[in-house]
Amino acid sequence: MDLPVEEWQSHVRRRWLQLQPSVRAAFSTGALQEVILLCSSLLQPEDEAFLQRLAEGYSVEKDPNAYLFYKEEGNKAFQKKAYKAAAMLYSQGTSHARPNTQEMSLCFANRSAAFFYQAQYEICLEDIGRAQMHGYPERLQPKLMLRKAKCLVALGRRQEAALAIRDLEQNVAAREAGTGTPHLQDLQRRLRHLKTRGQEDKGPAEAHPTGPAPASKEVHLKAENERIPGAASSVSLCSDPSRGRHLIATEDILPGELLVKEEAFVSVLNPGETLWQRLGPEAGRDSGAAPGDLRCHRCLKPTMATVPCQGCSYAKYCSRQCMQLAWERYHRTECSLGGTLLTLGVFCHVALRTVLLAGFELVDKLVKTLQGAVNSEAVSVPEGQPPMEKLDAQLGLGKGDQNRGLSGMPIPGCDRDGSYQSSYHAVFHLLPHTERHSPERKFLCGLSVVALCKKLGEAYWPSPLWGQGPSKQEAALTMEQSPRPSTWAVAMLRHVLQLHCNAQGVTALQEAESEGDLVTERRQARLATGFFPVISLLNHSCSPNTSLAFRGSVGTVQASRLIAQGQEILHCYGPHECRMDVATRQQKLRSQYFFDCCCQACRDEEVRRASTTPKRGGFRCPTCKAALQGDDALCCSRGSCTAVASRPHLVGRLQDLQQRVEVALELLRGDKTARAVQLLLGCREEAENFLTSEHMLMGEIEDHLAQAYASLGCVS
Repeated sequence: MDLPVEEWQSHVRRRWLQLQPSVRAAFSTGALQEVILLCSSLLQPEDEAFLQRLAEGYSVEKDPNAYLFYKEEGNKAFQKKAYKAAAMLYSQGTSHARPNTQEMSLCFANRSAAFFYQAQYEICLEDIGRAQMHGYPERLQPKLMLRKAKCLVALGRRQEAALAIRDLEQNVAAREAGTGTPHLQDLQRRLRHLKTRGQEDKGPAEAHPTGPAPASKEVHLKAENERIPGAASSVSLCSDPSRGRHLIATEDILPGELLVKEEAFVSVLNPGETLWQRLGPEAGRDSGAAPGDLRCHRCLKPTMATVPCQGCSYAKYCSRQCMQLAWERYHRTECSLGGTLLTLGVFCHVALRTVLLAGFELVDKLVKTLQGAVNSEAVSVPEGQPPMEKLDAQLGLGKGDQNRGLSGMPIPGCDRDGSYQSSYHAVFHLLPHTERHSPERKFLCGLSVVALCKKLGEAYWPSPLWGQGPSKQEAALTMEQSPRPSTWAVAMLRHVLQLHCNAQGVTALQEAESEGDLVTERRQARLATGFFPVISLLNHSCSPNTSLAFRGSVGTVQASRLIAQGQEILHCYGPHECRMDVATRQQKLRSQYFFDCCCQACRDEEVRRASTTPKRGGFRCPTCKAALQGDDALCCSRGSCTAVASRPHLVGRLQDLQQRVEVALELLRGDKTARAVQLLLGCREEAENFLTSEHMLMGEIEDHLAQAYASLGCVS
C-alpha cells in the first residue's frame, strides 16, 4: 500500500487528536523544514516502540522454518508434475536460505529440475551453476552433472555437451571403486543413453515457453529531443500559468508514434496482497506468488528464476548483477529496514530510495538552497512567484532560450543549459503542493519520515555481505560527506508529498486465473510505484490522445490518435470519460491532484448535463453530436438541431461494431497485435460518430486499445 499500515495510521491519528490547537495550526502554514522540526520534537519513545513492534510483525528476516515449508511444498508440487508451481515454491525457499549453505544449493538444484521438465534449458543451466556455487553436496554431484549434460544436448551445444559428458564419466569412474550399486548402474545406463543421443542429435530441441511471456519487439524513438532526452523530437516543453509545464506537438503526430521512452528515476515494487497474507501478526504460510516473487526488484523485469538478497527474504533479482547493483546503490541501507519500510508504506520507501540514488551531496545542496529560497527575499523575482521558481532563479537554471515559460522565466527542473531530463534535479522540482495537503496528512507523513530517519541513523552502516566493509578512514569520510538527518528528512518529506500527485504506477499484464501450469486469463495490474520526471510533464485529459505502457521499469507514451501540430500531448491520470461520469472524475481529480479538470470531455459533458432534456439510448446526433432521445424515432436533445435518426438503424450499426471489436479481440489473442490496433482504431473512429462517450462500448474499445499498445511494444 502507498500509505503506512492501518495500525500506524490509527496510532498517529490518536496522537494528532491529542495535540493542542496551536500546534495543529502550525502544520497548516509551516514549510517542509518546519514540519520536520515539529515532528522531531513530537516523536516520542512510545511512538518508536510501537513502530518497532509493527515492523517486527512484518519481518523480512530469513526464517529456517519458512525454508523447510517452501521446499517441502515445492517437492509436493514437483511430484504432481506441477513444475511451474514447484519452481515458484523453490524460489521462495531460496529467499529464506542462508547464502553458501547446503540448504541454498539444494533449493537451486531442485528448481533447476523443475525448469528442466518445463524445457527451460538455459534457466536450468543457470540454476545448476548457482547450486554448485553455493556448495552443492559432492555425493549428489553426478545427478546435477547429468542434468547439465542433458540441457546442453537439448540446446544443441555439442562441444560443451561432450565436455560435460566426459566430466561426468570421470566422476562416475572415480565412484565405482569396485561397487556396483543399483543407483550407480542406473546412472551409467543414463550416461550411455545420453552419449548415443548426443551423437545422433542434429540441432537444439524446441523449448516450451512456460515461463513469463517472451519480450515483444522493443520500440524506439524516431529522433530524440535534444532538450528533453527520452522524448521525441516532435514535442516541445512549454509552461504557462494556467497549465504549468506541459508538452506540445511541434508537428503532426500519427497514431502509434512513440513520444516518450523513459526509465524510472526510481521505482519500488508494490508488496501485493499475497505478501500481506504471508507477513503480519495473523500471517500463516502461503504458497501463492506475490508480484515481488516474479519480478526483479531493481529493473522490474519478469523472472521465474529469482536470485534472492543474501541478507533478507524480501528482495529478489533477475541476476546476480542486478542484485549487486541494487546493493551498492541503495539496498545495503534498506536491507535491515525491510519490516519498517513495509510498515510505513511504498511512498516512504520510494522517498528513501530516491535520496539514496541521488547521493548525499546533491540532496544536501538542493535542500539547503530550497531553505534559502523560502527564507530569503534576496533574489529578484516577479510578485507572487512560488518558492520553487525562486530556487531556480538562485541556481541560475534553465539558461537556454527554448525551455522557458511565457513570462521568460526558466522552467523549473531544467538544467543550466535549458535541458530537462530524468534526473534527481527534475524529481526535486516536481510540485509537492505542501500548502494543499491537510495538516493531519502532513503530520502523518512527517512523523513517519522522522521515525524512518531515526531508524536509518541506527542502521546506516550494516555489515556488508560481500568482501570487506569500508575502512575506518572511508567510513569517517563518507559520514562527514553525508547530510544531517534533518536534511534527509526534509528531502524525503518533500518526495512523499510529491508522490501524492506525481507517483506513476507501473503496470503490467499479470496472470489473473490459471489452471495448473496453464494461464487462462491475464489483466493489467499495478506492479510498482516510481518517479518518471519526463512522463510527469504530461497534463491530464479525461479523453487523452496518448496511451501509457511499461516494459520493466521503462515507461513509453504513444499517440493513440492523430495529434495536430500545436496541440497539447495529454495523458489520463485514471479518471477516464469512458469509465465514470464527470462529477465522479472531478471529485477524484480534485482530491488527489488538487485541480478542477476543464478538459474538452468535461466541458462537453457539463453542457449535456445542463440540458433540460435528458439524454437516452447512448446514441449521438449525426449532425451536432449531442445525445439523441426518443424511442424508435430519435431526435436531437439540442433544441436548435432538427436532425432525426432511426433507432433500429443505429442498433444495427452498434451490433456490426461489436462484431468488429470481437474480431479485434481474437486478433489480440492470436498475437496479431498490429492488425488488432488498426481495427480498434477504426472501431473507435466509427463509434465516435454515433455513440456518446458514456456508452459502455466506448470504454471497452479504450481498454482493448491500451492492452494492444502494451502488447505491441511496451510490456514483456
